[in-house]
This record gives sequence, C-alpha cells and structure tokens, in this order.
Amino acid sequence: MPRHDPLTRLATHEVTNQPPDFAGRNLYLTDPALRAAALREGGEWLDAPLTALGEDAGSERVLEWGEQANRFPPELATFDRYGRRIDEVRFHPAYHALMHLAMRYRIQSIAWQPARAGSHVAHAALLALFTEAEAGTMCPISMTYAAVPVLRQHPDLARVWLPKILDGDYDAALKPIADKAGATVGMAMTEKQGGSDVRANATRAYRLEGEHSRDAYRLVGHKWFCSAPMSDGFLTLAYTDAGLGCFFVPRITPDGRRNTLYLMRLKDKLGNRTNASAEIEYHDTYAVLVGEEGRGVPTIIEMVHHTRLDTMAGTLGIMRMALAQAAHHVAHRRAFQKRLIDHALMRNVIADLALDYEAAAALTMRVARAFDGDSEAERAFARLAVALGKYWLGKRAANFVYECMECHGGAGYVEESPLPRLYREAPLNSIWEGSGNVIALDILRTLRKEPMTLDAYQAEVDAASGGNAHLDAAAIGRGGNAHLDAAAIGRGGGDESRARWIAERLALVLQGALLVRHAPPAVAQGFCATRLAGEWGRSYGTLPQGVDINGILGRISAGTFEDLHG
Repeated sequence: MPRHDPLTRLATHEVTNQPPDFAGRNLYLTDPALRAAALREGGEWLDAPLTALGEDAGSERVLEWGEQANRFPPELATFDRYGRRIDEVRFHPAYHALMHLAMRYRIQSIAWQPARAGSHVAHAALLALFTEAEAGTMCPISMTYAAVPVLRQHPDLARVWLPKILDGDYDAALKPIADKAGATVGMAMTEKQGGSDVRANATRAYRLEGEHSRDAYRLVGHKWFCSAPMSDGFLTLAYTDAGLGCFFVPRITPDGRRNTLYLMRLKDKLGNRTNASAEIEYHDTYAVLVGEEGRGVPTIIEMVHHTRLDTMAGTLGIMRMALAQAAHHVAHRRAFQKRLIDHALMRNVIADLALDYEAAAALTMRVARAFDGDSEAERAFARLAVALGKYWLGKRAANFVYECMECHGGAGYVEESPLPRLYREAPLNSIWEGSGNVIALDILRTLRKEPMTLDAYQAEVDAASGGNAHLDAAAIGRGGNAHLDAAAIGRGGGDESRARWIAERLALVLQGALLVRHAPPAVAQGFCATRLAGEWGRSYGTLPQGVDINGILGRISAGTFEDLHG
C-alpha cells in the first residue's frame, strides 16, 4: 500500500480562490451613491457623523455584534424564580452593545435637535448605515424617533420624556423614568380581529378618577403586535365613549410600580429576530390620553408617517449591504479562468442591481429632505412620496437581495454568509406600517383628497423635464401617459384594482426624475431606458445593449472594490 507524506495531504486543505474578509471598511465612504445623495439633500455637515458611523458599522467588532445578536435572539421571562410576574425580555449582550452604539450616534434624536437643515436626512442616512450592520435594533430606534412629535402634543409627557429621548443614552434597566439615563418608546396598535383595520380594535379605555390627572385612564384589552416590548413606554390605541383614542403607556407608573402590561408571548418571526415583538394584554393598565378623545388615529398617524420614512431608510441599508457583499464576492472570486466580474453576464447583473440601489438612495434622501421642509408644498410632497417610497422599495427588496445571494452561488445560501439574514429581513419593511395594498390604497386616497400632493409631485418631476426622452414620455401631465392622467385621479378616477400599478409607476417616474437631475448620465439613462421605457427583461441581468455598464459599475465601486471594470 503506497505511503503518503502527511504534509502533502495537508496541502490539499489550503483554501484558495475565496474573497478576503469583508469587514474593516467604512460603509459610508465606500458608498458613492449614498454619500452624494445625503450631502446633496442634507448638507455638508452630515459628512462627519456619517463618516464616523460608517467606520464603526463596517468594523469587525460591530458586524460581529450583529451576528451574535441574531444568533442568540431575545427570550421572554414571564415570571421570576418565586413566581412573581416580571414580563421582561432578556437580550444577548451584543444587542445592548448595538443599542448603546445607535443612541450614541443619536439616530433616535438627531432629527429633532438641534434644529438645523438636513436633520431628517441625517437621521435617515444614519439609520440606513446602521441597518447594514444590524437591522433589528433599528426598530426601537425608529419608533423612539417617531414618537417625538406625538409626545409633543401632551406638554406634561413632553416635559418628562423628551429630555430622556433627545439627550439620553441607552439604559436597558426597567425603572422609573426620572431615574433613567435615556428612554425608548414602542408601539402597540393592531389586534387579532383587525390587523391594519385599527378601527376594529376592541381594547377599551376607562377614565381614572380621584388623585389621577384628567388624562389618566386604565386600559383593558389585547394587542396582537407590540413592537419592542422592553421599551420604557408605548403609544397605543383604545376606545373611549367618544371613539378611538391614542394613549401613552409607561412600563413604570408614576408611583413607581410595574404597570400591568403583560407579555403573553414573543412572536417567532421570519426575520428581524434581534428585535422582540410580543402579544400583550392590558389588565387595568395605566395610560395617559394623548390628543383628543375620538381622534386617536389622526394623533398616532404622525408617528406612522415618520416610521414610514424609516421603512425606506431601512430597506436602503438592506439593499446596500446585499449589493456590497455581492460586488465584493464577484470582484475576488474566479471561475473559468477569470474573475466573476470580468464575465459580461455577471457585469450586467451587478450593474442592473446598482441602478435600483442608486435610485433607492436618491429617493430616500430626497423624501427625508421633505420631512425637513417647512413649506406646505414640501409637507404635501412628503405625505405622498414617503408612501410611494415605502411601497416600491419594499417591493423591490426581497428579489434584490435574492439576486445578490445568487451572485455568491451556494456560498450565499449558507448561514455563515450574511445574505440569508438579509433575505429574511427584506420583506419586513413592506409589511410593517401598512402592507402593499394598504399603502397603495392610501396613495390613491391621498391623491384624491389632497390635490396639493399631486401638484408637489409634478413639480418635482417637472424639474427634470427635457433631461431624458423616456422620462418625458412616462411623466404624467405631458400627454405621454394616458393611464396616469392626473386630472382623472383628482376627480376620483383611478380604479382601486389598479392602485398598485399607479403607485409603482409614480414611484418609478419620481426615481427617474431624481436620477436625471443628479446621477451620472450612465445611471440616469440606464434607469430610464429600462424601468420607464420597458427595454428590460423580467429579472436582473437583462440590461439591453447601449447601456453604459462600465459607467454604472464605476459608480458602485469607486473607492470600495478592487478594479470592478475588469
């Protein structure tokens, strides 16, 4: 029997033709599309905080926290060892480290103070960057950010809670708000029998008498989804005799007791696993009315409006990390005697993906700037455009991430890769805060009831008039798109069965207009020729001849990947 040298056998185990580690890069400085859009819409002052977070979020340490927090998801502790109810969620230390980091960068509060131009752009860009490292922790951060305008409607709550949000640091301990270093806020709106139809809620609110303030109530009911149940307080909906009201529920009551908010179970979700979501019951739970009785939906809709911006920013972060991982892999992996990126078809795939990412970055940052606007036209644009962005980016995300996964082959399908986590995360922002049909119908109602929103939208698109023939042909109001006749929509036209089509087309035209105005010609022309003119297949990697693939690839690779031009 032949003998083999052990060293010879070991040599067969040498690992070759694999990419180097991804970690150790600045996720902001290596993203030309996001950087250009953020600075254009928010101002040069954003460069410093985004550069700092980009360095942290792309570090081996923080990326490892993201992996650990997902590998060891939160656990529910209903009782202590002696049988007393505690209703607490316990997290891996990596989760707490991520929350500390997020609040150190003021992602929850930078939009609100100090008041300066571009503050909501800063918030959205920071949230997108952090999402690249870990998405689930951005749920409590987002809701805390979005709770600020609602809490401001109640001066007593604002005086106590806003300093803990705006100036606070992460403090996981469950204790009275006065003793906290900082606070987070969650939300509990939907119920089993209603879901998105919150007016079908059955939770009741009863006024408390005696020593309590006139706004104090007790709640009785069950909530199907409570996001971030270890938050320090929650905004929720319940019926009074006057109708549906918005209430604030603290985890600790003003007299220092644990509120009777019971966690029944944690949801076993597809993704977003670092962030706990729970079913809860209110058992005479102390709550404070915010806004008017019977006006709960208009009160809490301000929070929903702002969290919709974060569904866009979160989706943007998911898309960017998936694309960055794919581009990193194909730039270093070889097959058939050359790098994957040197194969013409792979170049087509990556460039096609890059068009959607660049359009997503331009749209998200522009919508964030509208949230900063103080004119009625900007506010109107924000109301419509945030719904368009949430709808369309959410619809693109899952297939986008899948295609990035396929660029890796089998290596992208195993759990050591971040792609499976990104893939599980991708549908969330389309479902959260109104799924596809809800948002599409909301868009249609907005167009019908608020004519100024369509005027603001058209003004944004018209700013790109004459810049691209495909865009001009697709834009409403120019005679080239009878299916999107603005006047017909305003008169109540637009069959509800076509609401998704209308939402999709409005979003694509808006993205095209932004790219024509601001992106390199290769990107703008490629996007309009494919997404608006229909010179495109049914999947990524079907860019037609004439599209400047080299120009598009250069846009995603500048300073990031080694020689993607091949």
